[in-house]
Amino acid sequence: MSDLTPAERRQKLIELYHEVKACHACPLSATRTNPVFGMGNADADLMFVGEAPGAEEDRQGLPFVGRAGKLLDELLAGIGMTRKEHAFIANVLKSRPPGNRDPQPDEIESCRPYLERQVQLIEPRVICTLGNFATKLLTGSPTGITRVRGRPQERDVAGVPVVLYPLFHPAAALRTPAVLQQLRDDFSGIPELLEQERAAADLPGLATVGAPEPAAPPQLDLLA
Repeated sequence: MSDLTPAERRQKLIELYHEVKACHACPLSATRTNPVFGMGNADADLMFVGEAPGAEEDRQGLPFVGRAGKLLDELLAGIGMTRKEHAFIANVLKSRPPGNRDPQPDEIESCRPYLERQVQLIEPRVICTLGNFATKLLTGSPTGITRVRGRPQERDVAGVPVVLYPLFHPAAALRTPAVLQQLRDDFSGIPELLEQERAAADLPGLATVGAPEPAAPPQLDLLA
């Protein structure tokens, strides 16, 4: 684990945000309204990685603020958590693909260093991958989400040892009631996973996680 203080970690993330904002490594930078870097607690043990921003995310510059985001917040509330206190949320892509089409391989590779740097700075203990693209990228396996959902995997992501916990994407759950129930069931396992990882490292539990700091810029909203 790094020796960065929470304030230093937050500052490094803000600097990375400005790199993302200035990035033109792929054509998506020409069609986006805002880059969508991520938001949440920069010192969280829990991280969610989705696919790519949608229309509302592109408009606001924040991840998971549309219908899928509302569901994500509801699921977190159901296990006694909030995104601002207990998690950091990001996507594989930092720019919206036109028409919400699937991310292309070159776009994923262009954005991959930013996601890996986020993981290195935040150093989460558990990363929940939401849907196929995030799951395949971070597991390094072509196995689809249906076969691996709800099954924790010990992995090394950008040099950081983590437990990956593949989950259905909330957008899929909005379309299919059966998927929603499976997602709720899998979410219920998150607190135990976190406690197991904290116990292994002799860390305090949820009650002390996420002490607030001064708010970051609205576009970044790391700890606000």
